[in-house]
Amino acid sequence: MEFMESIISHLNDFLWSYVLIIVLIGLGLYFTIRTGFVQFSIREMFRVITDKRAYSDSGKKGTSSFQAFAISAASRVGTGNMAGIASAVALGGPGALFWMWLVAIVGAASGFVESTLGQVYKVNDKNLYRGGPAYYIEKGLKSRWLGIVFAVTITFTYGLIFNSVQSNTISLAFKNQFSISPTAVAIILTILTALVIFGGIRSIANVSQIIVPVMAIIYILISFVVLAMNLEVIPGIIRLIFANAFGIEQVAGGGFGAAIMMGVKRGLFSNEAGMGSVPNAAATADVSHPVKQGLVQALGVFFDTLLICSATGLVILASGGFAGSDAEGIQITQSAFTNLLGDWAGIFVAIAIFLFAFSSILGNYYYGESNIYYIKDSKLTLFIYRVVVLIMVIFGTLASFDLVWALADLTMAIMALINLYAITRLFKIAKIVLDDYMKQRKAGKDPVFYRDVLENQDGIECWERMEDREQ
Repeated sequence: MEFMESIISHLNDFLWSYVLIIVLIGLGLYFTIRTGFVQFSIREMFRVITDKRAYSDSGKKGTSSFQAFAISAASRVGTGNMAGIASAVALGGPGALFWMWLVAIVGAASGFVESTLGQVYKVNDKNLYRGGPAYYIEKGLKSRWLGIVFAVTITFTYGLIFNSVQSNTISLAFKNQFSISPTAVAIILTILTALVIFGGIRSIANVSQIIVPVMAIIYILISFVVLAMNLEVIPGIIRLIFANAFGIEQVAGGGFGAAIMMGVKRGLFSNEAGMGSVPNAAATADVSHPVKQGLVQALGVFFDTLLICSATGLVILASGGFAGSDAEGIQITQSAFTNLLGDWAGIFVAIAIFLFAFSSILGNYYYGESNIYYIKDSKLTLFIYRVVVLIMVIFGTLASFDLVWALADLTMAIMALINLYAITRLFKIAKIVLDDYMKQRKAGKDPVFYRDVLENQDGIECWERMEDREQ
């Protein structure tokens, strides 16, 4: 086991120190400039998130714009916001928060591009839509084999590895707060997960859109109350973050690289911008224009990182107990809230992480399911996948913290590189679609997209005009 951890650690060091940081930030800046800073269209994002206008005649096909947002948020909002940020600050120092913010701000443009493409290349599948990187890789890049590679990678990453991270965090939190054994947590969590994932996408959407907003609002409010109670230390914390992000002492001591790597790594794990996961949820939405989901999912990046992750990071720094701590991940967050609010806060964090992580398990599961359908529509394969998901939930509760996070870092790096390659090559399609949306908005219209806007419509199954549908 130690030998495997060592190999994974060396691979992660190479990918995250020399490849992913340059690619994520570089492409994020490129997309930001080329789209005219589309991720800052905040007012438009809030307008379209409650959009009711559907592409299909019946309006019953697929999920609503908000449900698609909730499914992606269910995966985004979880362990990364509470445990991941804690480990980023503990290992990378306060400066890691700055790099987390940066990767979210520029990465939101990448999130916009991938989700817009997910909508453009979505397909009809019985009574719902499916889509994502595997679909736009095959249909846009004409590469079925690379689409399958991505589908296998995301199924393994999200359905299996990331779900073990979520269950691992729940296990640590409940052991730390209630002295509940990992075995007991494994049994309870496995039963609850089985009850939901065998219900299908509709039950996931319904559960997610109830749980995620409520738990996120409560968590943010309590975090802000904590920060308001410690308002006098906030200016010092902000100075500390920037000093550690660029400070000479950090550069000389090697902490500069650690701050960047941990901030980017944990930021990406949390907000998933450009990783290729969110387009799977974005594609399920029944909207009148692909850009609407691009904007909604870009908003999700800000919601996740600039609000929830920042709240966690600032509370931990306000407590001052992160440096040299023997605690792991979520336990650091629990200690911070307990130090600032009292013992009841540790109980709250344990319950909150259960809700956050459980909703993430549901969202992660769906990403795998969608890509299994892409590879082969087989009830037996889907059943086996569901069983393996439950096994990995059990594995996560019993495995070590370092092992599950190292596996997560490695698989998400591979997944992100494949997706970023694809959306870079298909960016011209997303740009034409965005220009079409902006043109209609300037004319005072509620934008509606038709595929004949594109010169090359090859591989685009949906978005035909009404008269074409009737033929």
